[in-house]
Amino acid sequence: MESQPLNSNQQLERLPNATAVLVLGICSILFGCVLVGFVCGIVGLALAKTPMAMYRQNPQKYINYGALNAGRILSIIGVILGAIAIIWAIIGGLILGQSAFLFSDLFEDLLDL
Repeated sequence: MESQPLNSNQQLERLPNATAVLVLGICSILFGCVLVGFVCGIVGLALAKTPMAMYRQNPQKYINYGALNAGRILSIIGVILGAIAIIWAIIGGLILGQSAFLFSDLFEDLLDL
């Protein structure tokens, strides 16, 4: 669909939720090593979906696409960092659980002596 040029009487609009997406993207980076960062990134990506579609339909109508795009990119990075942190925590928990199981057998053997 081709976008039409703006008339002199049309005003530029701000994309909805662009600031919220940017804030959530920044929070997802800051809290990337905690589950909160993962959730902020997913919410930021969900909020960015509709304004991105609006911008693609008529790019000349909106002025704050840069903030929306930056927030979306930060949200993607935050989701990746959060996923890595969750996987790391699961692996660490499995290793600690296994080592505790092994040491409990060792302590039982020592107590039997």
